[in-house]
Amino acid sequence: MIFDMETLEAQNRYKILTATVTPRPIAWITTLSASGVINAAPFSFFNVMGHEPPTVAIGLLAGSGRFKDTAANILDTGEFVVNLVAERNAEAMNITCIDAPPDIDELALAGLTAAASDAVRPPRIAESPVSFECRVLTSLVTGPRQTAVIGRIVRAHVDDAVILDKERCHIDTQALHLIARMHGSGWYARSTDLFQIDRPTWAAWQEKKVKAEPA
Repeated sequence: MIFDMETLEAQNRYKILTATVTPRPIAWITTLSASGVINAAPFSFFNVMGHEPPTVAIGLLAGSGRFKDTAANILDTGEFVVNLVAERNAEAMNITCIDAPPDIDELALAGLTAAASDAVRPPRIAESPVSFECRVLTSLVTGPRQTAVIGRIVRAHVDDAVILDKERCHIDTQALHLIARMHGSGWYARSTDLFQIDRPTWAAWQEKKVKAEPA
């Protein structure tokens, strides 16, 4: 089946993308409005883009004709915090999806704790095991109702309980128990069913080829 993504209605394009590009990491973003109101909301059109400098990319979508308060704050202030979502935070994260008015603090609504950031004005979520303080590097309007934002990570907060070696920056990733977004409404995935494959090298590949050739 071939889908013409240039002629499909937006809703159907969304269905195809969210049903196939999975699992998607969740950016549980906290921002601060110009008037000082904290906003929080999860975004799954998100990923890390590189490490020199450390950057993240977020796709901001305008639902019902306007950007969410969190997205508007990012574009207005140029600062945000990406908090990652552990399974224990799933219910609270889901509450912050609510379509609350702009003057409502979603963290308070979900019973979460706003912790002071080190280098940006928006707070981080104390209950999150990992938080990245970010400043906007650039934004690109990719459509009438969507904008892609590239943010530079200026501080990374990681729960002490999952640090294996501070000097070598080794983290117990499995102990984070992060969840990811799946298809449809309300579907998520745990990061528990894992497998490992060693990356091949050209030298080993050539050696294997030589050994396989008849003498």
